[in-house]
Amino acid sequence: MPSHTPRRHAPRRHAPRRHAPRRHGPGVLHRGDAGRAPPVSNLLDERPAPAAGPEEPATRRLSLLDRLLPVWILAAMALGIGLGRAIPSLNRHLDAIQVTQGTSLPIFVGLLVMMYPVLAKVRYGELGSVTRDRRMLVSSLVLNWLVGPAVMFGLAWALLPDQPAYRTGLIIVGLARCIAMVLIWNDLSCGDREAAAVLVALNSLFQIVAFALLGYFYLRVLPGWLGLSTVGLHFSLGQIAETVAIFLGVPLVAGYLTRTVGERTRGRQWYEQKLLPRIGPLALVGLLYTIVILFALQGRTITAEPLQVARIALPLLCYFAVMWTGAFAWGKAIGLPYERTATLAFTAAGNNFELAIAVCIGVFGVTSGQALAGVVGPLIEVPVLVGLVYVSLWARRHLYRPAAR
Repeated sequence: MPSHTPRRHAPRRHAPRRHAPRRHGPGVLHRGDAGRAPPVSNLLDERPAPAAGPEEPATRRLSLLDRLLPVWILAAMALGIGLGRAIPSLNRHLDAIQVTQGTSLPIFVGLLVMMYPVLAKVRYGELGSVTRDRRMLVSSLVLNWLVGPAVMFGLAWALLPDQPAYRTGLIIVGLARCIAMVLIWNDLSCGDREAAAVLVALNSLFQIVAFALLGYFYLRVLPGWLGLSTVGLHFSLGQIAETVAIFLGVPLVAGYLTRTVGERTRGRQWYEQKLLPRIGPLALVGLLYTIVILFALQGRTITAEPLQVARIALPLLCYFAVMWTGAFAWGKAIGLPYERTATLAFTAAGNNFELAIAVCIGVFGVTSGQALAGVVGPLIEVPVLVGLVYVSLWARRHLYRPAAR
């Protein structure tokens, strides 16, 4: 019988199976999803944005309300200044009731409404993972309490050598580290909420202890060593502690209780998918309201001296650019993920203008050059940091691409 050679079949080739990207929760792609940029959540209501192509800019995946945020903020600033100019008695009426010396009740209400939704979003049970990140905690303390005041001191003396009152006001602004609006900037830039809560709490504690000591050092000791003119500064630690407790303590307790009670009674899914989208828009309402009230209170002061405002604005612009860029670059260099890098940058660049204005008015008077410098602080900080939110989202897309699977 003829022998039969067994037929050899070419190995069957199977087309590679295509897996849909794994999702972890609504609108969140797994870190390993290849080549596809994660969708950006609508920043104020916690709902995922519509799907977008991998090359679509991050800002185009935001809601229309979020993309036009700079427009709303500039409009609020203009409205506040216009009201202050049109109604001369408005300043007196808004400032009639004060929660701390130099800070009116309407501003406190705005800050409470602004900060409460952001602090209600924080997952307080996950704060332990943040406190174990010593790279971020140490970096934040160094940037906020060593680098920040020193940078502002150098810029104030370099750019305002002939204006001691404005210079002093700017140094005080540099000493007041941010505990309020930084939560908004961090949230808008998709930063780490738990990390922001921890860093804000640390800044609050250090503010009570370090503000007075650093004020004495930068206004009396260091200028004396350098042969420069010195300034006397007298304010109580109790005043600082009261300001911090009111502006941070009240919304922090409210946010913590809301999450704790909501999760225990209805569960985390209901809390984060039902309740948070309802209270989230309050953050924008509070922010715009606060800006209107703040600039209504100080509108006449700002518009009466435009050239002086411009001189004060220059070192502030330099300060925000140096601090944010330096902190962001440092976070990237030490290997922090984007979320914590953004949080580090905004906490380093922001300032507690409420405390700075209160101290300047309480010590030097409402019509002083120091008070004017304090008021110009948020005039420059608000639009600049909103712009840096968009820079941060751009950096997220271009510098933190998800790794291919």
